[in-house]
Amino acid sequence: MATAVPRIGDTKVPMSLLEKGAYINYQRIEDNLVIVRERLGRPLTLSEKILYGHLDDPHGQDIERGTSYLKLRPDRVACQDATAQMALLQFMSAGMDTAAVPTTVHCDHLIEAQVGGVKDLARAIEINKEVYDFLATATAKYGLGFWKPGSGIIHQIILENYAFPGGLMIGTDSHTPNAGGLGMIACGVGGADAVDVMADIPWELKCPKVIGVNLTGKISGWTTPKGKYVILKVAGILTVKGGTGAIVEYKGSGVESLSCTGMATICNMGAEIGATTSMFPFNNRMVDYLNATKRQDIANYAKQFAYNLKADENAEYDQVIDINLSELEPHINGPFTPDLATPLSQFASEVKKNGWPEELKVGLIGSCTNSSYEDMSRSASIAKEAAAHGLEAKSKFTITPGSEQVRATIERDGQIAAFEDIGGIVLANACGPCIGQWDRKDVPKGTANSIITSYNRNFTGRNDANPATHAFVASPDIVTAMVFAGSLTFNPMTDTLTGSDGKTFKFSDPSGNELPPSGYDPGQNTFQAPPADRASVSVAVNPKSDRLQLLSPFTPWDGKTPTDLPILIKAQGKCTTDHISAGGPWLKYRGHLQNISQNCLIGAINAENGEANKVKNQITGEWDGVPQTAAYYRDNGIKWVVIGDHNYGEGSSREHAALEPRYLGGLAIITRSFARIHETNLKKQGMLALTFANPEDYDKIKPSDKVDIVGLESFAPGKNLTLRVKHEGGSTEDISLAHSFNEGQIAWFKAGSALNLVRPCIFSSSCIH
Repeated sequence: MATAVPRIGDTKVPMSLLEKGAYINYQRIEDNLVIVRERLGRPLTLSEKILYGHLDDPHGQDIERGTSYLKLRPDRVACQDATAQMALLQFMSAGMDTAAVPTTVHCDHLIEAQVGGVKDLARAIEINKEVYDFLATATAKYGLGFWKPGSGIIHQIILENYAFPGGLMIGTDSHTPNAGGLGMIACGVGGADAVDVMADIPWELKCPKVIGVNLTGKISGWTTPKGKYVILKVAGILTVKGGTGAIVEYKGSGVESLSCTGMATICNMGAEIGATTSMFPFNNRMVDYLNATKRQDIANYAKQFAYNLKADENAEYDQVIDINLSELEPHINGPFTPDLATPLSQFASEVKKNGWPEELKVGLIGSCTNSSYEDMSRSASIAKEAAAHGLEAKSKFTITPGSEQVRATIERDGQIAAFEDIGGIVLANACGPCIGQWDRKDVPKGTANSIITSYNRNFTGRNDANPATHAFVASPDIVTAMVFAGSLTFNPMTDTLTGSDGKTFKFSDPSGNELPPSGYDPGQNTFQAPPADRASVSVAVNPKSDRLQLLSPFTPWDGKTPTDLPILIKAQGKCTTDHISAGGPWLKYRGHLQNISQNCLIGAINAENGEANKVKNQITGEWDGVPQTAAYYRDNGIKWVVIGDHNYGEGSSREHAALEPRYLGGLAIITRSFARIHETNLKKQGMLALTFANPEDYDKIKPSDKVDIVGLESFAPGKNLTLRVKHEGGSTEDISLAHSFNEGQIAWFKAGSALNLVRPCIFSSSCIH
């Protein structure tokens, strides 16, 4: 009698210690790859193995990098509290009673930094009670895991508890790729994509190109095993749009010199180059981290599957970048954009040459990018050395632990005391100033000043709502050292400071433990699992609430050619999702579409006058704010369009940047180019995301023009539309508009939104996804 050949799927390993009945599905990857290899007949990169291993239909799926739309089956979904509100409201309206895949919600975005962690958290719990209660009951009702406020930042929690090598996850936050540090494909998406997966509908992704980053040499000293300078260097090479439509795959002998959390840092900031995601091959540093976080079974299972957790030999990449880690110098990026990379040795001269404010007002370490135990250990070693010379921080200094587990562990091991001894302020385990949740008092708004952070993003006004703040991005090591000098021109690798005894000293190379020698202290238990009896849970939304609002379906397309559309605004230059839907104080309205829409495009610069939030109403001739003018058009039955520049919608995954213009009556966003997530979000909400076939045609459009969009009656994939431009003087010209819509996405537009199709799909087996 024949003996059955063992299969990888014969072993059942839970995806997480916190979820019952959800297992890692390496067998699906194995089976899919047999089919895909036979079809493609070529070696595969690592990211291709993981993506194609999650195909819904490996036999019939068209697979062509940069062209095909893949239908995928993610293993799990993650949502942060600011985006989860709208995602859950959409999920509720879809008519499902439970999420089809393991899903978690994390309370990290609504906690404002004011005076310190304990008081700030208590205040947030009080003022956000309605939202937290909604999230707690909705997650309980629909079978989702809930991480309470104070638990930490979503991406650190995911790394500690849910990420695993070879997995596929989507998350409603642009820095979801952080999980690539554990060999997972993790992509930021809008809430509508999350709803699809939660509703058991395949997730659609344009087949990414693959950029290979070959790392050689070894990191040491100030260059830090956390890898921050790898991604700052890559950002300088690729710019904020160079990774668009691609997965960045790190490889080479240099990988082993990076810690697991260091790899996560690199993947986290891949969002700043527009990448679909970033990832590393499975390696021993991942094993160490999995073991330290009590996931030895996952580490051992991944070892058995290691042959599929690395690229095939001779796999082909669309672009290859070579970086010698031994030659890599620390970089500081900014201001105002994360891809302006300056080597540390040249930074002081650049500060002087560009007239950037030299005085360093605040140094801030932490955030989802750099808040691990290793980050805090290395920064604490610098703080202790300064304290030994009798110094306190000259600049204000804040520290944000990434999770309750990290906070409790660094409190036990003395790092928090080291920070507080030199004047540091430990903030709550939350996003805080990184996303604009910072009640900053030391500098009046409009005053030019400089701050330096270990965060990931430094767009104008992002951290403190002050457009005059020059925000720079570096590693926690550099940030910590600089606060003792109080100046941007200080180079801790070469310059000296004077101790309280009058003697000069130079900082030693930072040192710290990659993982806590005594293990992690879990701290307070902040996780809420779904109850056994979910039927009795009630989810209520007060119709009078100014924080939460049930959603009404958007109206379908009327089938007619849109004519005489006014241009709401011609946005000039960088227009990120922060410009389109500001964060900070507006975060509290993320569950109320009517109220949050009052910030629509208020940060975009109007090409007509060079000002923000001041546009001309083409009907009345009056000047008003952007949302007020949009609402006027909507209330008078007038559709409108926005004209945008390059990489429109870069930055956050917030789908509010698409929901708001749709709610206010917009029909089309027409740009030179889009950032990936925002383009998808617009399509999901039934808006036309169109690009100039010739990017130079952007310059032909005047804010006073009116336009027709010709060709929608025969809207089809690969077929351009025509923008008929009617100038004030009576002349007209036709401009070709390209698009990336496929048949399914065209159906979203015609139906009014993707969500309008979700309910029929749920209850009809014949629905075409």
